[in-house]
Amino acid sequence: MPRKHKKMTFADFLKKFIFISIGAVMMAVALELFLVPNQVIDGGITGISIVLSEVTPIQLGIFIFFLNIPFLFIGYKQIGKTFAFSTLYGIALMSITTAMLHHVDPFTDEKILAVLYGGLILGAGVGLVIRFGGSLDGTEIVAILLSKKFKLPVGQIIMLINVFIFITAGFVFGWDSAMYSIFAYYIASKVMDIVVEGLEESKSVTIISSEYEEVSQAIIDRLGRSTTYIYARGGYSKEETQMIYCVVTRLEVAKLRSIVQEIDPSAFISIQHVSDVLGGNFNKSGIH
Repeated sequence: MPRKHKKMTFADFLKKFIFISIGAVMMAVALELFLVPNQVIDGGITGISIVLSEVTPIQLGIFIFFLNIPFLFIGYKQIGKTFAFSTLYGIALMSITTAMLHHVDPFTDEKILAVLYGGLILGAGVGLVIRFGGSLDGTEIVAILLSKKFKLPVGQIIMLINVFIFITAGFVFGWDSAMYSIFAYYIASKVMDIVVEGLEESKSVTIISSEYEEVSQAIIDRLGRSTTYIYARGGYSKEETQMIYCVVTRLEVAKLRSIVQEIDPSAFISIQHVSDVLGGNFNKSGIH
């Protein structure tokens, strides 16, 4: 029998609704009270909207909403119903809030402060919305569709789109503003990553050692992390062995490395970034 999907509880829905709302309002605040009044733009469709609102009498919120809508409809099948509606709600609320804040005086006229605080608030807002299953910009949908057609990585397409937008901003707002915009976009992207992935990044570690039992026990005893054995066979030696797999925090990587090398200096250690850890009991007992 096919497994039934777990339905979202009212508490889950309420939590999602609240945090997407907070994120959308934060992005609107960052745009209207920090970035746009100081001629600093964001990337993606929001950036295009800022440029268009500068060269036309139409308000920013109207462009943001109507430029995103077609891509939501186009990408509906790729992103799913729940994500589409969460994104539609987030974009609509953000557009309405920008319209409400349009005539409010900006918090600062100092461009550096606008870039720093605007980028910080923008990144935190976008990160919250992404973390709770939505988006505030249709650029990613555009990139996914173009990626399928032209066989290019999504990240590269987003970068190319943003390069074009920032060059356009240079002609409209001046090259100083374009450079400030790139800096604000960088800050926002870094803050967004922190909000989405969390401050305490996780790392997955794979260890190949002839002393795998002793190494595994030392990790359990001294780090408090559970380990998993994975059967392996050497491609050159043809010898059978067990690989050790475990997940640790970023701060525990150095200690784990010293534990392994203390027992087996010739051990092979592979460390990879983990964007999220779900299931099991990760808090000081690792995965099972």
